[in-house]
Amino acid sequence: MDGDNPLGEFLRARRAQVRPEDWNLPAVGRRRVAGLRREELASLAGVSSDYYVRLEQGRERNPSPQVIDALATVLHLDEEATTHLHRLTRPGTVRRTARSERVSPNLLRLLESWPGTPAVVLDRYYTVLADNELGAALYGGHPHSGDLVRMLFLDPDAHRFFLDWERVAENTVAGLHAAAGLDREDPRLVELVGELSLHSPEFVRLWARHDVRRKAHESKRFFHRQVGEMTLSYETFSVHSAPGQQLMVYRAEPGSPSAEALALLGSLNAPQVTRPTPDSSRHHG
Repeated sequence: MDGDNPLGEFLRARRAQVRPEDWNLPAVGRRRVAGLRREELASLAGVSSDYYVRLEQGRERNPSPQVIDALATVLHLDEEATTHLHRLTRPGTVRRTARSERVSPNLLRLLESWPGTPAVVLDRYYTVLADNELGAALYGGHPHSGDLVRMLFLDPDAHRFFLDWERVAENTVAGLHAAAGLDREDPRLVELVGELSLHSPEFVRLWARHDVRRKAHESKRFFHRQVGEMTLSYETFSVHSAPGQQLMVYRAEPGSPSAEALALLGSLNAPQVTRPTPDSSRHHG
């Protein structure tokens, strides 16, 4: 798990991803590290090199909002990542609150009302809290089908199931960073990051980037063992009655081969209806 200097860790990780040529800096001399040098970033942000070094080392933890905005500009951070950077400078505002893992009956009924649409309810660490029949069929058959982060990095068939595995993994880890926020000592997060860091070098690589991005909508390509390839788009909705929960709803383009595959998946996994045996007493007497 990360140390006690989240601001410095974030700045170092993001600095390594900015190329000198992005700011028209000459590639002079041999670079020992990827990305911008500390003094280059400091100069572009309009602060002294010594001050910036103190920020990365954790010896200065209260930069002004103007300094943070300047650093965010140099680091090419989007709005969400910039907000995250501001929060890292205000650790005293973090309050750990109990998070409900219970899915409301109304939300469960909503899932059940979409028999032709895969839908799942996730917690902020992408554990599946509830799903409808088609949602269960979409992710079913994998060792970690109820835990989408572990499924991505620990299931041996994940690269085959997610046809664009790298993009899905990048977005999921960025979403995990965003969801974790500043509550870095949450026991569940510590356990999850520790387990994945031990068993997945790919997770270690992506976690170290400190990308921050919530998953809202995109399309995914799946190769499902029962019906083959499908391209599904999804939308993610926050569940306001249960902070931290999110509803993810998938759809296929109507009339497309993916729609046909999704319909087939639904029929293959439909619950078997047992017809009642005729009461033989009705035929006597």
